[in-house]
Amino acid sequence: MPDTMKAAVLHAVHDMRVEDVPIPEVSEERDVLVRVRSVGICGSDVHFFERGAIGNIRLQQPTIMGHEAAGEVVEVLDDACGLRPGDRVAIEPGYTCRRCEFCRSGRYNMCPDVVFLAAPPVDGAFCEYLAWPSDFIFRLPDEMSLDEGAMIEPLAVGLWAARRAGAKTGDSVAVLGAGPIGLATLQSAVAEGATRAIVTDLVPMRLEMAERLGATDLIDASKVDAEEAIMELTAGRGVDVAFECAGAIPALQMAMRVVKNGGVVQLVGMPAEQHPQIPLYEIINRELDVRGLFRYANCYPPAISLVATGRVNVESMVTHHFDLEEAPEAMSFVHDRKDAVIKAVVHP
Repeated sequence: MPDTMKAAVLHAVHDMRVEDVPIPEVSEERDVLVRVRSVGICGSDVHFFERGAIGNIRLQQPTIMGHEAAGEVVEVLDDACGLRPGDRVAIEPGYTCRRCEFCRSGRYNMCPDVVFLAAPPVDGAFCEYLAWPSDFIFRLPDEMSLDEGAMIEPLAVGLWAARRAGAKTGDSVAVLGAGPIGLATLQSAVAEGATRAIVTDLVPMRLEMAERLGATDLIDASKVDAEEAIMELTAGRGVDVAFECAGAIPALQMAMRVVKNGGVVQLVGMPAEQHPQIPLYEIINRELDVRGLFRYANCYPPAISLVATGRVNVESMVTHHFDLEEAPEAMSFVHDRKDAVIKAVVHP
C-alpha cells in the first residue's frame, strides 16, 4: 500500500483541492481501515463549501469534507471486532466517549465529546482510505450496494426523526421539504406506520420522487398555498405530526399551523437563522410538542435492515455520480442545480 492517498480538501469558501495526503494508520482508537468507495454529498458539505460555517462550527483549517460513507474493509487491528478484510460496510460518521451519561443511557448523539467526520477540524471521507472505530462500522448485506450503504446516513436521520416524533400506525404526517432528508423522513414515517403522508416542495422533480417513495398527497408550494392545501386535505383538523425538513423559517412557522391540537412538530432541517420568531402562545394554548433533533442514535442497524428488506428505497434517491477529482465541481453543481439533484455521490 502506498504512503499517500487522494483527498478533496476544503481550504476556504469555494476553494476545494484534490491533494495527496498521508493514508491514516489504524490505532487502538480507530482500529479499522476502510477503502472508501461511495460518499454522499450532504447539505452540510455544501454549507461549508459555500459559507465556511454551519452554526457555530467554522472552517478554520484545511479539512476533508464528506461523512455519508461506505466502502470495503482493508485492515483490522484486532479481528475480535468481527470485521474482516473484504467486508463491505457502512460507516456511522460520529463516534463518542462511550462513558458519559448520554452514551451509557443510549442517547450517545448527545455526547459532548463526539468526533464527527467533516465537522472541522475533523477530516471526513472524501478520500481513498479512512480509519475508524469498529463499533461504528456496520457490515452490509450482500444484496445492498455501496451507494445504498452511503445512503444509510441520511436514512438514519429520517428514522431518528420519525422515532423522535413518535410517528405510529394510522398517523397522518406532513413532510415540509422533499430533499434527501425529507424523502428519508417520509419513508421512515411510513415504515413506522403513518398511513397518510403529505409532502410539500417547490421542485416538481422532488415531488415526483416523493410520490414514488410513498407520499399519498403532493403539494407544489410554488403553485398553491401549501398551508391551505394541508388543512383542506385534513378537513381542518391538521396532521398528527409535521416534519420541518426544509431548514427554512417560513416552513417551521407553517408546521406549527398545520399540525393538530396536541400534535408534534418535529424539527429536522437546520435553518440559517438561530433566533427565529415562533408563535409561542399558539404552542402553549394548543399544547404543541416542538421537538429538536440532533443526528441520530442506534439507527444504523434498523436502517440497513429497512433497505435490505425493500421497505425503504434509497437507491433511487441517488441521481448523480462524480469521481473524487470532480468533487469541487460536484459541490457547486449540487448547490446550483436543486431542480435536478436529489443526492450526488462521490466515488473515491
